[in-house]
Amino acid sequence: MHYDVFNGDADGICSLVQLRLSNPKNSKLITGVKRDISLLKKISPVKQDSVTVLDISMKKNYQEVVDFLELGVEIFYADHHQSGDLLTHENFRSHINESSNICTSLIINKYLSGKYQEWAIVGAYGDGMDKSARIIANKADLAKDDRNQLRLLGECINYNSYGTSEMDLLYHPSVLYKLLKRNYNPFDFISNEADVYNKLLDSYCSDISKAKAISPEIEDDNVSIVTLPDEPWSRRVIGVYANLLMHGDKNRAHALM
Repeated sequence: MHYDVFNGDADGICSLVQLRLSNPKNSKLITGVKRDISLLKKISPVKQDSVTVLDISMKKNYQEVVDFLELGVEIFYADHHQSGDLLTHENFRSHINESSNICTSLIINKYLSGKYQEWAIVGAYGDGMDKSARIIANKADLAKDDRNQLRLLGECINYNSYGTSEMDLLYHPSVLYKLLKRNYNPFDFISNEADVYNKLLDSYCSDISKAKAISPEIEDDNVSIVTLPDEPWSRRVIGVYANLLMHGDKNRAHALM
């Protein structure tokens, strides 16, 4: 059996979309909300099984990686978070880069020599890596409108990953991944899966508007503190809204509660 284990955010999903468009596999999908990163605890592979792990910290899953390798499991691991001690093992292939300007979608993009670079751009925009996304978009010679579409799709996918539990999400990340992967590039998804995309976009815009309507409790030149209500919409929007605030004013510290 093969397991695809991936973060449920835009970066994790777009990383796997690239890999499986390039190398299709029948696999069991293991994912969850964005903050659920101890995902290897959810599987029990046996000898001759294989596991692909994308966009979750190896430091948080280190013992499981060691245990799986001792069982004879083959592991492909790509990530940009803290890795802890790097392993050397004949069954372990790692593509880990902790640089501040990289994300897993871009790591996979390099691994695949840019074959599905539009999906990498979506993942990078979704992960807040705007500068890195622009570099790839420049190489692809994408028009301004196309870049804006990829940015918005990345933000919508990332927005869908936030929540205290999967009940807060519009689509379970495994379901959204399958819908995305049916399309060779993101523009096809936007066109072919219009109902899904519009649901994500409408909900995203609605939740952002609700968040923007809430005045900060404290705001000065150095800090802004906003308290959102404890409701599903605010749990969904908190991550992308934090990114918007940060990019809007990088000289101020923003706290969202």
